[in-house]
Amino acid sequence: MKRRDVIKGLTLLPLAGGVVGSAQAAMAAPAGAEGAGLAGMLGGEKAAAGSALLGPEVYRALGVEPVINCRGTFTIIGASTLVPEAKEAMYNAQSNYVQLDELAMGVGKKLAELSGAEWGVVSSGCAGGIKIVTIASVTGGNPEKLVRLPDITGMDKDEVIIPRRSRNVYDHAVRNAGVKVITVDTQEELEAAMNSRTAMIYMMPTKPGDTGPLSVISISKAAKAKGVPVLVDAAAEALTLNPNVHLADGATVVAYSGGKAIRGPQSAGLLLGDKKLLMAAWQSGAPHHGPGRDNKVGKEEQIGMLAAVEAWTKRNHAQEEITWTGYLETISKRVSAISGITTNIRQPQGLDNRTPNLNISWDPSKFNATGQDIATYLSTTTPRIALSAGGGGRGAAGAANSTSISIAAWMMQPGDDKIVAERIFNALSMKRPPVPEMKAPAADIKGRWEVTVEYFNETSKHTFFIEQQDSNWLKGSHKSTFTTNELEGTIEGNEVKFRSASRMLADNVPFTFSGTLSGDTMSGNIHHGEYLTSKFTAKKYIQPSSRQKIVVPVGPPLSS
Repeated sequence: MKRRDVIKGLTLLPLAGGVVGSAQAAMAAPAGAEGAGLAGMLGGEKAAAGSALLGPEVYRALGVEPVINCRGTFTIIGASTLVPEAKEAMYNAQSNYVQLDELAMGVGKKLAELSGAEWGVVSSGCAGGIKIVTIASVTGGNPEKLVRLPDITGMDKDEVIIPRRSRNVYDHAVRNAGVKVITVDTQEELEAAMNSRTAMIYMMPTKPGDTGPLSVISISKAAKAKGVPVLVDAAAEALTLNPNVHLADGATVVAYSGGKAIRGPQSAGLLLGDKKLLMAAWQSGAPHHGPGRDNKVGKEEQIGMLAAVEAWTKRNHAQEEITWTGYLETISKRVSAISGITTNIRQPQGLDNRTPNLNISWDPSKFNATGQDIATYLSTTTPRIALSAGGGGRGAAGAANSTSISIAAWMMQPGDDKIVAERIFNALSMKRPPVPEMKAPAADIKGRWEVTVEYFNETSKHTFFIEQQDSNWLKGSHKSTFTTNELEGTIEGNEVKFRSASRMLADNVPFTFSGTLSGDTMSGNIHHGEYLTSKFTAKKYIQPSSRQKIVVPVGPPLSS
């Protein structure tokens, strides 16, 4: 799974992998079923403040229920756990004071020794690293330029080239520097786009050794001829050292997330590559003032990241993958005892999100549950499990003939496999009634609707154009703040649900409306995936009719 593919998951809920709506209601556990409902769980007994925060139940002391991570290194569920070496190093680092520039020089030198790269910098996450490398590419380490950003007026270099297939939500870190992004589709376009104003090329990784168009090798070769640095965003990849594969392919700098595969501090990132550019990048961030001051890296993160890289060189990665596969075999064996269940373990390929995965599939019409239903149930009852859902959902003609859940093993902890196996076994063994027929719609709601959306601190005007209503099924368009989007949905009785997305080149803002119809008005909530929620009200627009005859002008106008 490439980092750009992970972006698709960002439009979904962080745990269940989809929208909690009718599916969640359909999955309400029958009497006597395992697992307490999430609402009751979070509203129950709370630990006393103070000493409880020092114990192992620190999250529950705040009324927050932890999750078992069977999904991957998603930031929103905590990414990874620290390797013991990083945990101990960070504890030791917090006991003393140190001058941060001196520390960065010592860490940079040690990272170079460990990696084989010319230099290393610990950044504020991978995105923070991308930001300060972009700033460094614009300023060249000149502090007079640095303090002017993101105002790029008068800068010699103010453009960054990004291949279209590398455009994604993370390139906000590039745009935060104030630069103009030039998007290209071909190698020829990229080479033609490079000029004296090109500060940098930002790209996602390609397969090591690939020499095809827009590969790291092809881009780096063309860029080197014109003195343009190339930054490769390898956030979720397994780290490669001595040599780093992307630097060996010609990249100037490669950026990693510290809290993913490397299992360092989640708030840290790792930059490896050209020393001059990385010195300018270090200057661009905290503790120095300027546009990168908000990307602070503490002494603890620097030491913890270094310790995690050092530990990486000593970890038995092959044995880790065998252990992870063992977790999945435990789960597979347990759930395979259920008639109608098919399991398949897929071994990792490549460097990105390198983990074995277990796919569990079934016919949803026989279990009266989709993969999304099961994923939602497991994520909202205790012990909570975060995993992915896939396969068919329910359509107008009934359920699809295959649906699934998927388990990524690399962030699981010892003992999680047995808990997860029992939870999934029990969830799939539950007897559930067939999905009821859809209720007849309470009204024909075709037409134009004026919509008011209430965000946290703003009210915005939108419009629905519902152009088709085929019994319960609706189609039309949704005009949001900046875009007009395809709209689809349903009406059951007086309950309405719509779905659309405001799609831009590197971003996707989802809108899932759920509300109640009352005459010529409707109101309810909107789920925005990672962007949380808002509320909406809508009123049907009635076209006024003046019933005036239309007079067709005769001859040219005599006034204007």
